[in-house]
Amino acid sequence: MSSEASSKAGAEDLGDEQYILYLGTNDKDTNKPVYSREESKECAKAILMKELGGYTIQEAEGGWKGDDGTEYQEYTLVIHLSDTDLNTVRKVSRELINEFHQSSVLISTERVKTEFYAGE
Repeated sequence: MSSEASSKAGAEDLGDEQYILYLGTNDKDTNKPVYSREESKECAKAILMKELGGYTIQEAEGGWKGDDGTEYQEYTLVIHLSDTDLNTVRKVSRELINEFHQSSVLISTERVKTEFYAGE
């Protein structure tokens, strides 16, 4: 194997970037849900389809303790994104932050090996 082919094969082995967004759905100021659970999913889906053309969403429960010791719980959407870049993910995150009146969206980046397998 030539060194160029070896380098290319090594680069392919590194996998792809996958982004995972954690989107809380309670208003940052009132801690009340911005939308119902179903409306939250539908709103997020509409933004993701418009900007990315695809997504995977999981439902979760999130919680944290405020500076005053108050415990908070909220319905959270966990959004998996592949075949995109960090700038696009940040653009989508800004839209989600604005729509759901959030302080932030947690973005986790992982390097994974992915394959769109269509059979043999």
